[in-house]
Amino acid sequence: IMQVNRMPRKIFSTVCPRNCYSSCSFRVETENNIIKRIFPHEGNKATPEGVCLKGLSYLERTGAKDRILYPLKKTKKGVFERISWDEALDTISNKLSAFREQYGAQSILFYAASGISGLLNEISGNFWRIFGGATTMYGNLCWPAGLEATRLTLGENKHNAPWDLENARLIIIWGKNPAETNVQQIIHLQKAVEKGAKVVLIDPRKSDTYAYAHYYYAPVAGTDGALALAVANILIKKQLIDHHFIARYVKGFEEFEQHIKKYTPQWASDICGLSVKQIEELAELIGFVKPMTIIPGYGMQRYTNGGQSVRAILALQVITGNIGRKGATWHYANLQSYVFDAIKEPESYYPPEFSDGIFRRTVSMARLGKDMMAQKNPPLKMIWVERGNPVAQNPNTNSILKAFGQLEFRIVVEQFMTDTAYLADIILPAKNMFEQCDLVGGYWNPYVQLRQKVLEPPAEVKPETEIYYLLAKKLGVDKNLIEKYLIEPTDEAVENWLKNKLRDFPELSWEKLKEGPQLAASHEEIAFADYVFRTPSGKIELYSEQATQKWKVSPLPDYSTIVENPGSKFPLRLMSPNTKNRIHSQFGNLPSIKMISPEPLAFLHPETAKLYEVRNADYIKVFNKRGEIKIKVQLDAGMAKDALLIHNGWQQLNGASPNMLSEARETDIGHGTAFHDNCVQIERL
Repeated sequence: IMQVNRMPRKIFSTVCPRNCYSSCSFRVETENNIIKRIFPHEGNKATPEGVCLKGLSYLERTGAKDRILYPLKKTKKGVFERISWDEALDTISNKLSAFREQYGAQSILFYAASGISGLLNEISGNFWRIFGGATTMYGNLCWPAGLEATRLTLGENKHNAPWDLENARLIIIWGKNPAETNVQQIIHLQKAVEKGAKVVLIDPRKSDTYAYAHYYYAPVAGTDGALALAVANILIKKQLIDHHFIARYVKGFEEFEQHIKKYTPQWASDICGLSVKQIEELAELIGFVKPMTIIPGYGMQRYTNGGQSVRAILALQVITGNIGRKGATWHYANLQSYVFDAIKEPESYYPPEFSDGIFRRTVSMARLGKDMMAQKNPPLKMIWVERGNPVAQNPNTNSILKAFGQLEFRIVVEQFMTDTAYLADIILPAKNMFEQCDLVGGYWNPYVQLRQKVLEPPAEVKPETEIYYLLAKKLGVDKNLIEKYLIEPTDEAVENWLKNKLRDFPELSWEKLKEGPQLAASHEEIAFADYVFRTPSGKIELYSEQATQKWKVSPLPDYSTIVENPGSKFPLRLMSPNTKNRIHSQFGNLPSIKMISPEPLAFLHPETAKLYEVRNADYIKVFNKRGEIKIKVQLDAGMAKDALLIHNGWQQLNGASPNMLSEARETDIGHGTAFHDNCVQIERL
């Protein structure tokens, strides 16, 4: 009988690095280079019950049969064939050199998104810096309008610790669906309710979070700013505000008080569809119940009026004095764990005028396809895509397809085939989260975390850090530059590079981080408890000169209608929120997820469906002037009657992508992406 040598099982602490609020800590148990078990990590007070369905599916994702395990090259017949790393690197380096020599480094577009987070992503930018630059991106698909609205008002983006929600007595969930997209938050919300808190849900549809709400208000999509301004009108008129707090800490209240008089409850009622009585009820809740936490979602700031809408909602938190206290916080983004970043903001947040002398040309993430095609002197000739799937995830898919078609060469670094990968000339296999260590922050919980290496990657899978190192060698980059900006392809070199990042943070020792998540010494349990606001005036700014100087909007929060509203040709608002089943276009390929969500669905209110003579499970054509898709109908009585919903993340390879129907627009401030200013028509098939 042969004896099989088996390695003992090991347990590691790690963190989910996806673009998700929670950044869950969890433990993994491995044996013989296989993940055997995933279970909670009690050291994270924000995520004590462990990961969500997607996190549990890492067991399946890690060894998925459809994972890309070696370089692929598209043949003249349009099919992919396996090639060696030598051939891949030779081909890519030759293309890079040729385009740089003939057209300049800016003829190459470097596209990176948020598919996986961590400090090692810095190496990507370093490579393009020593290459001589590239055309890069500005803006963001996710949250910039709200980030900038918060920064203009409070000076920075931070909020109370997630577990402080238990101290709130009024919790307003405004345009967010944590029951699907931030499930860990529900733990703390339920504890608050047990202590007597009331929960208000403001959302055009009855999402899964509706089950936790005591009060529900359904404004017309895109009119959140109008509702907030009318509520402020009532609060000020009825003196349900904190005069002492305003006098000490707020700039521009007098101007705001005069400005707000025109935004009457009746005015807002005509716009947002709520009755005057409902608006007054909401105002009285906000005025009388303290402490209050407002939890705004990212969906409402993805309209063209999104930044000013967020400023208007944040003003309610300010004028009632619900800042800097237990249970009282503006719960939008908590960047306290971004301790390694000079300004605690993602680099992609920088506006286009930012330049370090190398990356001199940028294109808008929101207008990707159109901006790509508009580039001259030099025109774009090549694209490098990593950590993203722009064909499916950026708006106006048809314009992106056209822009990609005009390029001469396309590189995609990926784990699985996506809409974007199918367009590549060469696909390079990407690491998964277990195959290289990294340091990870979050934008909800305040921990700095170590994502440990727990598995050896498959034989021909190379981490991006190694890809860039080898490519720099192929290109003949100066040895000193390689040593300064890149990392040798060894585990020891990667660990040393990361440990170097910890030098200024003795409380964040490598050994402590291996045991679990850690709080930096700068962590504030109650954000702004010191009432220090990093605004030009040093106060909370309801009146912001920066808003006008930088974004050409009113210095005070105001309301403007969104660009695209229902009409006779396209009468339905297109909604494309996130879902618990995927993180954007990730995870949808896994069998366990397919069992729950096997195909794209268009959700319609039964009365709306009746108007079009559509029944449940019928197929319809959804279209507008930008494109069309064919999709199955799911009736949902929680939907707004003037809307149709297709979840974000479906791709054309799944049969239907909502971004076939979206326009490429920026938000009013922050260079965000206005995904939701879109209307459609439907026909039964």
